[in-house]
Amino acid sequence: MKTENFSFTLTTNKTPQEVFKAVTNVRGWWTGYHAEMIKGGTEKLNDEFLFSAADGIHVTKQRLIEVIPDQKVVWLVTESNLSFLDQPDEWTGTKVIFDISTKKGKTQLVFTHEGLTPEVECYDSCAPSWAAYLENRLLPLIESGKGVAV
Repeated sequence: MKTENFSFTLTTNKTPQEVFKAVTNVRGWWTGYHAEMIKGGTEKLNDEFLFSAADGIHVTKQRLIEVIPDQKVVWLVTESNLSFLDQPDEWTGTKVIFDISTKKGKTQLVFTHEGLTPEVECYDSCAPSWAAYLENRLLPLIESGKGVAV
């Protein structure tokens, strides 16, 4: 049986450059639902940033390990404390991948959280959360160039 990482695809009429700019503006889309906070750089190779939900239920540290302008961004989760899980460091060592390409005259963004599979505890809550952030926060940022007010 093949293990499937969580993946989600967005398609837009915006350019790969506009999609890349939005992806690397992490404060513009991965915040807002529960007063999350981001500290650190989110744009360049080897930048590190801390994501923390204000109530402390989700704290992760990411390092950008691959940055190809207008094509790809990869975060390595170097630390994680998801206090709602039996294994709170479940995300440590996983990768968050943003692949940007052009398909049939549109820009396609394929998001993959490598290591977030149906076999891990977080999948049932984390996969829908990622989908919500991507569709309801990142896509509007791509489309408008502005984050969604909360």
